[in-house]
Amino acid sequence: MRRLLLALMMLATPAAAQEPLRLAAAGSLRAAIAEVAAAFPGGPVALSFGPSGLLRQRIAGGEAQDLFASANMEHPRALGPTTAFARNRLCAIARPGLAVTEDTLLDTMLDPAVKLGTSTPRADPAGDYAFLLFSRAEALRPGARAALEGKALTLTGGPDSARPPEGQDPYAWQFARGAADLFLTYCTNAVLALRADPALRSVAVPPALSVEAEYGMVVLSPRAAPLGQFILSAPAQAILARHGFAPP
Repeated sequence: MRRLLLALMMLATPAAAQEPLRLAAAGSLRAAIAEVAAAFPGGPVALSFGPSGLLRQRIAGGEAQDLFASANMEHPRALGPTTAFARNRLCAIARPGLAVTEDTLLDTMLDPAVKLGTSTPRADPAGDYAFLLFSRAEALRPGARAALEGKALTLTGGPDSARPPEGQDPYAWQFARGAADLFLTYCTNAVLALRADPALRSVAVPPALSVEAEYGMVVLSPRAAPLGQFILSAPAQAILARHGFAPP
């Protein structure tokens, strides 16, 4: 009987060792982190994606995850010691035919006829970063902050935001359905949107308004420590760089 129990334990050990690590990551990391996870030599990784603020709420509410990679530092810090692992920037995506350049971006955003899209503040850091840009606009144009906050359409990142059909880029879809003329989001998202619809344009944010996003991760279980170390390694950082992310 004892030998049978030992044999069963030996058979069970490899399966347990191969139980996937659970990694919850910001939606803007989807393509990059999927590639990083595939390259991780320490075993399989089960991925879930969503707005960082909503992921934090789910994890704080008891959802089991082994590592959380956020588009800001605030949300992971609410769960434990946090390490920066990448940086991003805000860009604007413009619909076809919209006459806007880096120099005229603020004027175009303030134009009452232009539908300005953002993500949802507090639920998604991309929305927080967009509203930070609005506060910086105040220094250039008194009254701009209130005007931009008042007209901004929070189209993505919220618990009740409209979802695109499966397989469609969420930002290209917003333009296809006429929800926005201009959308403030990460530059990495702009690259993907233009890949989905080459008629769209990416517009740089002028230096006076520029907002940089710092991405942070928190290891939530000891078994995920090797995955966290791998994300900081040269091979994983090279993958992130290919997707447009800067090093921490």
